[in-house]
Amino acid sequence: MEKIPPFKGKLVNVIIETPRDSQNKFDYDPHLQLFRLKKTLPMGTIFPFDFGFIPNTLAADGDPLDVLVIMDQHGFPGCLVECRVIGIIEAEQTEKNKKKERNDRIVAIANCSILYGDISDVKDLNKDMVVQIENFFIDYNKYEGKKFRPIKWAGISKAIDLIKKQSIFEQ
Repeated sequence: MEKIPPFKGKLVNVIIETPRDSQNKFDYDPHLQLFRLKKTLPMGTIFPFDFGFIPNTLAADGDPLDVLVIMDQHGFPGCLVECRVIGIIEAEQTEKNKKKERNDRIVAIANCSILYGDISDVKDLNKDMVVQIENFFIDYNKYEGKKFRPIKWAGISKAIDLIKKQSIFEQ
């Protein structure tokens, strides 16, 4: 993933780790340069959308920036998707050891999406979808003994600023 820049023009490059509708959570292992099964979610719990990361970024939690990718059909682990950023879920996560850290989630639309092509900002998302996305992350972390607390949803400029700030890409 060394040579993949975070941005491709105005688009953001996202590597899918876990596809939509998956009960399995996959993680990219940079040392082995492959995707490994991290865990299985409880029965009935699945990822609502594809989940991945922006290559060559480093978030406060020590991992690349997380991205929830909304697109017509699910991708697969390792798939590179060029996305339009539509906003960010600013969130605080409390670890099992009670340590609190920021763990924001960028929200993006696959640039080639037909179904979601008209969505240009998080404000365009269905309100029930927003609540369900928040609840997924709350429940997902609860199963690991962590607490995920959404602070607020913010717009595109806030998300782009975070990506630029967290970029570690060297040309």
